[in-house]
Amino acid sequence: MLRGIFVTGTDTGVGKTVAAAALMHRYRTRAPGAESSRLMRYWKPIQTGIGQDDDTATVRELGACREEELFTDGIRLPHPVSPHLAARLKGVTILLPAVAELVSAQPESDRWIVEGAGGVLAPINDSEFMVDLMARLRLPALVVARTTLGTINHTLLTLEALGLRSVRVAGVLLVGDPNAENRAAIEAYGRVPVVGELPRLAPLTPGALERCVTSSLDRDGRLAELFR
Repeated sequence: MLRGIFVTGTDTGVGKTVAAAALMHRYRTRAPGAESSRLMRYWKPIQTGIGQDDDTATVRELGACREEELFTDGIRLPHPVSPHLAARLKGVTILLPAVAELVSAQPESDRWIVEGAGGVLAPINDSEFMVDLMARLRLPALVVARTTLGTINHTLLTLEALGLRSVRVAGVLLVGDPNAENRAAIEAYGRVPVVGELPRLAPLTPGALERCVTSSLDRDGRLAELFR
């Protein structure tokens, strides 16, 4: 059984990959009780549009990751579209048991930051969605959401979809300019904690990201418990 967090989002382009890199900075050395031999690892099980986007490469750079911190096995598809369509255009079918099997032989001591493709209802094949992969891996979800107009509806819908699959929600991470009203609404109506707020950094560099998350992410250690 994997230990760690599955990073998902309210939609595509919300900032999941930057959030995953931020988590690598925050927890590779700061998880309470972390053993020196315990490895924090990033994994992108399904990547579409691999010719244009490579989220593993982005996390390698922004998270200042060593190669052993990156698990690179997975489904890699060339077309920058939803996983089900990218697979169809490639002439293959994504099978969730096979995806989960990729990581089954990894050391039990490792802790994982797994990033999804698209939102929770991004189709993977004719009958399954990204949330079904999350349920199969049995990792709690960190929902990355924007701070801007529309985020309340998008976030609550995401939380509802997770609840229908009995996926535990570790919290919500907001990305963008702070919006106290939207944050309060998500916490109240979603009955979920907002565990941090990540501004849009310019320039976005590994150093800037590390400095930011040290002060703004998971101040009460709620997420850190998942990496024990």
